[in-house]
Amino acid sequence: MRNIKRQLLAGPYLLWMAGFILLPVVMILYYAFTTTSGHFTLLNVSSIFASIHLKSLFLSLKLAFVCTGACLVLSYPLAMILNNMKEKSQGFIVFIFILPMWMNFMLRILAWKLLLSNNGVINTILQGLGLPGLDILNTPAAVVFCMVYDFLPFMILPIYNTMSRIQQDIIEAAGDLGAGTVTIFFKIIVPLTMPGVVSGIIMVFVPALTSFAISDLLGGGKVLLIGNVIEQAFMQEYNWNLGSGLSLVLMIFVIASMALMSSKGEEGGAGVW
Repeated sequence: MRNIKRQLLAGPYLLWMAGFILLPVVMILYYAFTTTSGHFTLLNVSSIFASIHLKSLFLSLKLAFVCTGACLVLSYPLAMILNNMKEKSQGFIVFIFILPMWMNFMLRILAWKLLLSNNGVINTILQGLGLPGLDILNTPAAVVFCMVYDFLPFMILPIYNTMSRIQQDIIEAAGDLGAGTVTIFFKIIVPLTMPGVVSGIIMVFVPALTSFAISDLLGGGKVLLIGNVIEQAFMQEYNWNLGSGLSLVLMIFVIASMALMSSKGEEGGAGVW
């Protein structure tokens, strides 16, 4: 009887999954392998090999890797500093990291567009100090800069959560057995925090790879990512078949990267034992 009640409670969630996850995927698959007249074709998927699409895909992968690497380099020491602070201070700092996420995503992008513009706040301050101004708006650098700002909390929080769960007794025992600071870091802390690192990498890499709003607003049409190509196919050209074909290829890249990082995370998490 309890099992039946639990299944009934899961009913709304199953309907949600069917309507907003499975059905859209089925529609993408249908449009990806059909023409406008409904006939089967592989041209929509194979169009990824067109020069402009390959260039956009490689640029998306490049910026996603750069963004993920930058977030990881910034997040790990920040998580260590945060973990070594007092508990009351930890809660306040975590709140500061989460606070920008409460603001609308588009507003944050527009704010950085104003800050990075030639007559923006940053260039005004630099000019006031007698320093040369920054001319990075409408470049890949501006896109990466905003990506790092937007996705940094998704890297810090998982690493911090796994780091805060490490028992101090383990570190003290390693020190008593003669392990130095470097050895403790690479042999204990890094393996134990690897699940958080992997989660952070996935949570940053996937949205960075599929992003199109940041490059659209900060790239000025000069930074064309695969997300922009797909968005244009759907919204401007009304070519759902081409957009679905490219979306399917991008989906394969996302699933492959998530599977690879998950396997690495399991190996890393078990390596310490």
